[in-house]
Amino acid sequence: MSLQGKTAIVTGSTSGIGQGIARALAEQGANVMLNGTSDPAKVEPFRKELADKYGVKVGYAQADVSDAAQVQAMVQRAATELGGVDILVNNAGIQHVAPIVEFPLDKWAQVLGTNLSSVFYGMQAALPHMLGKGWGRIVNIASAHGLVASVEKVAYVAAKHGVVGATKVAALETAGKGVTVNAICPGWVLTPLVQKQIDAIAKRENISNEEATKRLLREKQPSQQFVSIEEVAALTIYLCSDAAKQITGSAQSIDGGWTAQ
Repeated sequence: MSLQGKTAIVTGSTSGIGQGIARALAEQGANVMLNGTSDPAKVEPFRKELADKYGVKVGYAQADVSDAAQVQAMVQRAATELGGVDILVNNAGIQHVAPIVEFPLDKWAQVLGTNLSSVFYGMQAALPHMLGKGWGRIVNIASAHGLVASVEKVAYVAAKHGVVGATKVAALETAGKGVTVNAICPGWVLTPLVQKQIDAIAKRENISNEEATKRLLREKQPSQQFVSIEEVAALTIYLCSDAAKQITGSAQSIDGGWTAQ
């Protein structure tokens, strides 16, 4: 599954799932443009580690992916500095939890901008590069919440359903042109985003973090185990490989049985 000589952009890749995907891509020989909103100095140790360990070019674009102009600039930087744009992983995401009647309007706009609009901006900017060379891979990190819903997550669920829909449209528009577009729909992965939800449950119910974790998994994920970052990264690598060249427009569940219920 070597991706030697390819160039990938991974949004939201300074922590969590995105960081794991960036590492896996570099391990397969791809040059990588990291992305986040952190100060470049904080990201430099990770950037340098990937470049040194895997012998690939690694850049960092400090860009707000909810801003179309910043996404365009990031894609252009990858093309200029790293040699092209072959792979785009739209991973950046945020969460806010509240009932619909109490959901702040600014949080609605923020979640939709970061989780959904960013996917459109990224695909719009990257696709001309891919179509121009007749090869490309787009992997949009959606969620189990792109397929089913949960209470108090109206913006997140709406955005992730939108990501799955946008993935299908892009796949149809690029079918037969050497470009595939797929979504990955993870269940609970123990990322900082999910840890915040565990902490909130523990505080609200006055229980230990261990019990809150069990409750979170028991409610949704029949396997009673977290999906690992490495598992999501491995599926991403597979979707980027030639073995998956006829997989396009799909929403790949990796959720311990969550959406089978």
